[in-house]
Amino acid sequence: MRCPVGFGPLFLLGENATSMQSVAERIRELAEQIAIDHGVELVHVEVTGPEGHPTVRVFIDKTGGVTHDDCSDVSTHLGTTLDVEDFIHSAYTLEVSSPGIERGLYQLADYERFSGSQVRIKAHQPLNGQRNFRGLIIGTGEGTVILEDRTSGRVKIPFDSIARANLEVDVEQEFRHARRQADVDRELIKKNHR
Repeated sequence: MRCPVGFGPLFLLGENATSMQSVAERIRELAEQIAIDHGVELVHVEVTGPEGHPTVRVFIDKTGGVTHDDCSDVSTHLGTTLDVEDFIHSAYTLEVSSPGIERGLYQLADYERFSGSQVRIKAHQPLNGQRNFRGLIIGTGEGTVILEDRTSGRVKIPFDSIARANLEVDVEQEFRHARRQADVDRELIKKNHR
């Protein structure tokens, strides 16, 4: 599964752009229902690239991670629906993938859900002279993300000022956890062979 990273510009397609929703919003509405139908969570939709041949990226997830079949099923269903709806008036590329282990955070609810996780945040403008933040998500409150930043300590970052945010995996911690789990597994196997 391909896991594209980053944000792209959103743009309007069609004859009367002022009277219709943005393409990304319409795709999101369709993809939301399709995700529910397939038992997955819609994480994010983005439309990037040139107006004459945009790329539609849809990120889905579920407990335990999405499979290739999940991505394929959602892609087929969404692609058929987009072709029937016919509001993208040019050729486009559809990509459906997992958000990956360093999942992007796009809504304030994402920060609450992943409270206690490590994150990298980039702000649109510097906040107290700092634009890049790394640390532990403490929670949310009053439209802000509360972060225990490695450099500045506890900070409140207004959600509207966040340009990009991704979970950050501590590789060393993951290896330690895997080693501990392997030790437990070995002990259980030894006990079962006695």
